[in-house]
Amino acid sequence: MFSREEAKKLRQDFWISFGKSFPRKWILHRTKIKDFSFKFHFEAKNAMVSMDIENQDLEKRLEMWERLESLRSILESVYLPNVQFNDSYVLSNGKEISRIWVSKPNVSIYNKNTWQETMEFLRDNMDKLEAFYMEYEDILNP
Repeated sequence: MFSREEAKKLRQDFWISFGKSFPRKWILHRTKIKDFSFKFHFEAKNAMVSMDIENQDLEKRLEMWERLESLRSILESVYLPNVQFNDSYVLSNGKEISRIWVSKPNVSIYNKNTWQETMEFLRDNMDKLEAFYMEYEDILNP
């Protein structure tokens, strides 16, 4: 097991290495849609890229969710066949959001032997999510 400081250092080292290995500007929070963002996740047991709708106004969140849901078959068939949809995903802090994601199991931020494959997974899948967003931005942000 790692101390808190060792774990923090490993997480920092991974994200620094990822940024150096794949130096590009990701969309992330710059979607021009309030409370809609792309996120990278890498933890002890898996990695994930996601599109999150965090709007606390349930009606607005559901409107955005319906637009995404209407494009689901395109996202699955053209971009990400293993994509998951959850309109009421609960974060570890108890906050409820809507999330669309793909994940990679059996990798760990604390195991450097899994870093390269995880970096490639994160890059490839975020590229696909962003390409989907760019293609359908007019529908998602009317």
